[in-house]
Amino acid sequence: MLFAPSRRLRAGSITLTLTLLLPHTPASAQQQLSEQAAAIAELFANESQSLPLPIKQESTALKSYYLDNAGARLWTNATRMTDLVTALREARKQGLEPSAYPADDLAKIARLTFAADRLTKAQVELYFSALFLRFARDIKVGRFLPTKIDPKLYWQKKTIDPVRALGMVAQAENMDAFIERWQPKIGDYRRLKTVLAAYREIEQAGGWPTVPVIEVLKPGERNPVVPAVFARLEQVDTELHGGRDRTSDLYDPELVAAVKRFQKSHGLEPDGVIGKRTIFAMNIPVTDRIRQIIVTMERWRWMPENLGPSHIRVNIAGYELRRIRDGRLEEVMRVVVGKPYHQTPVFSDQIEYLEFNPYWNVPHSIAVREELPKLRSNPGARAARGFEAVVNGRGVPLTSINWQAMSAGNFRIQIRQRPGPNNALGRVKFMFPNRFNVYLHDTPARSLFARSGRAFSHGCIRLARPIDLAEQVLQSVRGWDRARIDRVLASKERTTVRLPAPLPVHLTYATAWLDENGAVQFRSDIYDRDTKLENALLGRYARL
Repeated sequence: MLFAPSRRLRAGSITLTLTLLLPHTPASAQQQLSEQAAAIAELFANESQSLPLPIKQESTALKSYYLDNAGARLWTNATRMTDLVTALREARKQGLEPSAYPADDLAKIARLTFAADRLTKAQVELYFSALFLRFARDIKVGRFLPTKIDPKLYWQKKTIDPVRALGMVAQAENMDAFIERWQPKIGDYRRLKTVLAAYREIEQAGGWPTVPVIEVLKPGERNPVVPAVFARLEQVDTELHGGRDRTSDLYDPELVAAVKRFQKSHGLEPDGVIGKRTIFAMNIPVTDRIRQIIVTMERWRWMPENLGPSHIRVNIAGYELRRIRDGRLEEVMRVVVGKPYHQTPVFSDQIEYLEFNPYWNVPHSIAVREELPKLRSNPGARAARGFEAVVNGRGVPLTSINWQAMSAGNFRIQIRQRPGPNNALGRVKFMFPNRFNVYLHDTPARSLFARSGRAFSHGCIRLARPIDLAEQVLQSVRGWDRARIDRVLASKERTTVRLPAPLPVHLTYATAWLDENGAVQFRSDIYDRDTKLENALLGRYARL
């Protein structure tokens, strides 16, 4: 006798009942499956209130797999149990936190389960599966619903099929094989996972050295800071020659080229001049960069599993648009995004139509906050900029309305700007109707695209080369070549063109990524969204 009947065994925070192991004759696989289903059904029927919380939380999925679908037993041998325990302990490889999973409790339970009665074995089976599903869900869709982080700025909801997850792990050779198949298929996610492993190694080796702060260092000059700059950059720059004289204080062409690569990969002006902004970026600890990678991976888990073979993707934090056709990157374009107090939201949708020579229907909030004071002061000046009022569906002159009598409380008039050179939307807009009233469009404010930081809009995305993008998007529409686009633009007539098949568009927020040339890119957290998500994750782990 290994355990007395009804003796209770406590493993960490989990209490299980282990009783006398009775000798029995090995049954067929079908008999074992039937016995397991009967034991699990009995647990849910008679012991549901006393089951551990993780099992209760996953009860619907567990009943569906084991009872409705007669799922195979998963945790019947030490190897598979140990495999899961190891994966949970090494959750940092997935950008997750090991403390979120009771791996030590599972390890203790695994050593004892083979001396347990049928009901306890069934309970152990359910408990391992419940913790596995938590891990699988965290890998696939993230630890938080995006709407819990900020319901005003996120519009995504993604779930897993738990029965499919359990079925996949049943067929997988090991847990690594399952994770490889199960994790998000998005290339950016998988590349970041590789970067995370490399930066973890740098962290374990002590991180990178700091660079003393100086006013400025220009190419060709000498300065005692040069060896520190080289020591910092050789940690991550594979193109930097390791045979260089490490004591040299000359800021030579090879190091200048490395600094330019660093500046470009951190959203700085790649002029090779080392100033305080460049040194500040160099001195951000590797632990902070790892956190950027982790929260960006979390956001990729929120994204649709299939972005579409052809799609448009905007990285708000990176101020850039990427156009993908048939799985290949064809274009990278600078964009302007929302100001910190007019943040561009994150969501996925589909471009349904393009509008050339568009009217700009001024949103009510902007009309009241920004236009009304100008209309009270000089309505003629706003009229000269192409603005008009809309009354009963018709445009009327601004000068025909008593704006002095208007206030935020009684402002009921729609303001719009006619097509023309001053139109805030420029010559074309790309429409994917959404509750945020956000879209892609042209702009007359062309000088903003030359800046490294480009958060200047009211939330929409302004495009550096909108007509080029329109030409590419309309390739699927017969008769719409560049010549026809130019004729329509010259006519100044509002023209709508519907796409025969909607084009997926994804507005994302990534402060870390690996670009098409294999360079790791980091950007500033312009909206403090990394901080908010990181605090949410830290708060979750603090409660465990």
